[in-house]
Amino acid sequence: MNRFWRSEWKSLTLIIVVFILCFYLPVEKMQESKRLFDSIWEALYLVRWYAQEHVLLCLVPAFIIAGAISVFISQGAVMKYLGVQANKSLAYGVAAVSGTLLAVCSCTVLPLFAGIYRRGAGLGPAVAFLYSGPAINVLAIVMTAKVLGPELGIARAVGAIVFSVVIGLLMGVIFRKEEQAKAAAGLAMPEENENRALWQNAVFFFVMVAILVFANWGRPVETSGVWYELYAAKWQLTAVFGLFFAVLLTRWFNLRVIMVAPVVVMVAIFALFFPEQPLAAFSVAVAGFTLLTSSADDEAGDWFASSWEFAKLILPLLLIGVLVAGFLLGRPGHEAMIPSEWITRSVGGNSFLANFLASFAGAFMYFATLTEVPILQGLIGNGMGQGPALALLLAGPALSLPNLLVLRTVMGNAKTLVFLALVVVMATASGMFYGLLMEG
Repeated sequence: MNRFWRSEWKSLTLIIVVFILCFYLPVEKMQESKRLFDSIWEALYLVRWYAQEHVLLCLVPAFIIAGAISVFISQGAVMKYLGVQANKSLAYGVAAVSGTLLAVCSCTVLPLFAGIYRRGAGLGPAVAFLYSGPAINVLAIVMTAKVLGPELGIARAVGAIVFSVVIGLLMGVIFRKEEQAKAAAGLAMPEENENRALWQNAVFFFVMVAILVFANWGRPVETSGVWYELYAAKWQLTAVFGLFFAVLLTRWFNLRVIMVAPVVVMVAIFALFFPEQPLAAFSVAVAGFTLLTSSADDEAGDWFASSWEFAKLILPLLLIGVLVAGFLLGRPGHEAMIPSEWITRSVGGNSFLANFLASFAGAFMYFATLTEVPILQGLIGNGMGQGPALALLLAGPALSLPNLLVLRTVMGNAKTLVFLALVVVMATASGMFYGLLMEG
């Protein structure tokens, strides 16, 4: 029996059972009017929604990419471009641009952050990548400008770009001793052999990122234009890149065509016979990839093992965090333990307290990609000030309670608390400054 199935089948079975339970939670049949029980139902609704919308489409591809980073990208290459001794302009430029291209939520970016950080990326560039992925989302910024006004859209774009670099630089300075020790250890490491050329790795990761991005492409506000056309063709584009991915597995990763072809055929059958259920075909593709790589004893097997380690580390904490966030704050438009009117009343005007509360609440709320805009639209309609609105936009998408629970296992309590504090403080200050400009 393969090494994975001998040692990990119990953990895999447990995760699959819990996921299926989350996916089919019969919450509609549960009725109770008391706030405590309403909060429990909100937590269950949110975790079911998370399982249906994010685990397969967002997290699983992110785990696969993170595992590939750990196995196929040499530590020397990561340290060359993102390490402590790397050119600062290059390192932060690569981190910010890479995060921007992903356009993922605060939870999906975690496996990718963990992958580059553990491969030797400096704390500063890694944190810049961590913040930029959810915060500098081009589609979300355009949507913010269209729905909430061009001033808030521009302020969000400028603030997020500045935040990613400044917070990364401050993290690097605050923990410079640890970073210097990390750099010294990296200098003593032997050179690693590359099994593929740089251009091959670039193409390979581009294809995987394209699958992640297009499978999660959100519906834009308008029903015409480039953004909508991409949304309308998202599954066709995902299928094209998925087929390209299958070809690369046979050409560059020693997986035999006779093994990969049946998986491709099964995915095609599900896509043709169940066109209204694209998640079914996507699930077959994930299952096929799992079987192919978990049964291999070469680098493909190492790839799966690394991805599996990220899944074991991150997924349980994320689901726990989503449950807690749902219990405390509920879903948009639904009450939970903390009444939404408390938040609405607290963020009116442009006082320090209003901006701080907006930043602090945003740092713990969970926002799926693009959902922050309609939420802000409702809050502004109920009296939220322009400054606190920007503060929440800068703190909310980049952080969440599930995100923080995982971060502490990756970079420790101290770094996580400092990162949280920097985001909240800078979002508060930015909100106050923006509010003063708008009042003037």
